[in-house]
Amino acid sequence: MPQITVDYSSTMASAFDRAGFARALHTSVVGIAAAKPEACKTLFRPAEFTAFGYEDPEELGHAVVHVTLGLLAGRTDETKTKLTEAVLEHLREHVAADGFVLHASAEVRDLDPSYRKYES
Repeated sequence: MPQITVDYSSTMASAFDRAGFARALHTSVVGIAAAKPEACKTLFRPAEFTAFGYEDPEELGHAVVHVTLGLLAGRTDETKTKLTEAVLEHLREHVAADGFVLHASAEVRDLDPSYRKYES
């Protein structure tokens, strides 16, 4: 915990400082949600194909990024809101303007009670 997943358009890969974003986000998760730094794990998943509205998906004018944070249950709605706002701020700081419109979103959800982890 926390489990963080970042889905993003591969067309924005060169404009996305993923390492800087992860460091900043992990710092925020520790500060806002009282997570342990060593517990923060982020998986980045580039999407080869994304579409926006009715526009031609072959045009590279749009990029999409969505961040999901899974936390153990018990965080308040206020804490979750602070985290989603922090995510969006970190995206503004770590995605360079590169000729595309960025569509960014984030959500914080409670991990299911069945959540377990394994480390070796």
